[in-house]
Amino acid sequence: MFELLRKERRRYALYYLEQQDGPVPIDEVAEKVAEWETDGVRASIPEELFERVECSLRHTDLPKASEAEYIEYDPKEGVVEVTGTPPEVDAILTVAKVIERPDRNP
Repeated sequence: MFELLRKERRRYALYYLEQQDGPVPIDEVAEKVAEWETDGVRASIPEELFERVECSLRHTDLPKASEAEYIEYDPKEGVVEVTGTPPEVDAILTVAKVIERPDRNP
């Protein structure tokens, strides 16, 4: 679990995915993660940053995250979903998000 949460980008993706019901398109996750990484708003995210975030999620962070049994990543469909998060993981994510506050206003 600690390896899963080691990288900020992966944590940000998990924070967002925990709030969603059902599969989420990777580009939607990338948009939110890029927004949180820059403390910005969608309209101000540089295209290069969005592309780097999306590429990292597709090829590194989501495949790594999908090693956890409660994260389903379908690279062919371009979607990811969190299902049945164990209570201890949910608690850690909740506390980490409160401490990290990725959705704070700039």
